[in-house]
Amino acid sequence: MTNAFGLNLPDYPWDRLTEYRNRAAEHPDGVCDLSIGTPVDPTPEVIRRALSDAGDAHGYPTTAGTAQLREAIAWWYENWHSVQLDPATEILPTVGSKELVAWLPTLLGLRERGLAVACPSAAYPTYEMGATIAGVECRRLDAAQIVDGESLDGVGLLWINTPSNPTGEVLDVDTIAEVVRRARATGVVVASDECYGLLNWESDEPAPSVLAAAGESNAGVLSVYSMSKQSNLAGYRAAFVAGDAELISDLTRSRKHAGMIVPFPIQEAMVAGLRDTEHVLAQKETYRSRREQLRTGLEEYGFRIDHSTAGLYLWSTADKNCWESLADLAELGIVAGPGEFYGAAAADHVRIALTATDERIRDAAERLRAAAR
Repeated sequence: MTNAFGLNLPDYPWDRLTEYRNRAAEHPDGVCDLSIGTPVDPTPEVIRRALSDAGDAHGYPTTAGTAQLREAIAWWYENWHSVQLDPATEILPTVGSKELVAWLPTLLGLRERGLAVACPSAAYPTYEMGATIAGVECRRLDAAQIVDGESLDGVGLLWINTPSNPTGEVLDVDTIAEVVRRARATGVVVASDECYGLLNWESDEPAPSVLAAAGESNAGVLSVYSMSKQSNLAGYRAAFVAGDAELISDLTRSRKHAGMIVPFPIQEAMVAGLRDTEHVLAQKETYRSRREQLRTGLEEYGFRIDHSTAGLYLWSTADKNCWESLADLAELGIVAGPGEFYGAAAADHVRIALTATDERIRDAAERLRAAAR
């Protein structure tokens, strides 16, 4: 549908779930909504206290962020990924990661340069929406295809997403490094969306960052990260991008003109959250428990879990169209996310989120097991 600004934007996809939500709501024990990955656990006290203490924010904040915030972000990369960054030139806070994803093709001037966006075949819809807003083509291109020699000609921005939303797949360091090498050879910017990186279920180590795989130089490479998942901060819109100093400089300048600024109290809260690792590890264990309960229930019911080695979702299939699976789950009072939202290649999967209370997760797992008997 073309809007008043001439953009051909589709209806918001999640509105299509209304029928299934209504069906699930009829369940006598209530709805288990496992469709959207919004945190339900409390924001850690250390972060809330920092936000409150910074409430006297009478002056304008800076687009580049405070020195303390940039240093905390640099510390975070070194602590979790053994990556050293220059806080002054290689880091920029953003108003959540979704706005950066949506506006990066525009800020990179892809339309003026006649270049496209590329993203995975099963991918977060905002990668494609960012291309639509910028007025450029979006190609579906997986890392494996690039490693196998698929051409990047005509692409200006390549999105990789590891761990993936929706699949939970983690790219290994060698694959990421080869993607970066091939992209650099054709002048393509690689942006890696890594917001689920600390929720790695097969290792105590985080999923690899593109900055750890890029070698001695960050040229042409950006790492995008959100604190929403690690710290229950979705409502704060707290995120950052790091990497190529020239790109960071250009983005900072553009964002100054556009007024894309993280509020000062949020910046202070981010510092507290980035420096405190205890709450991150505790939250991961909470999700691990929920994941095991749900996985067992889904498999007993008859779903196969693909990938799902990291992140907040179980990428599940009953080897039939996702809308049929959604209807089956709705009869149990469970709402999931349809794979079709993430691309045609994902149409036989549903995305099951771990972001519900312990009680709702336990109830969903019990309903699945009972239905299987």
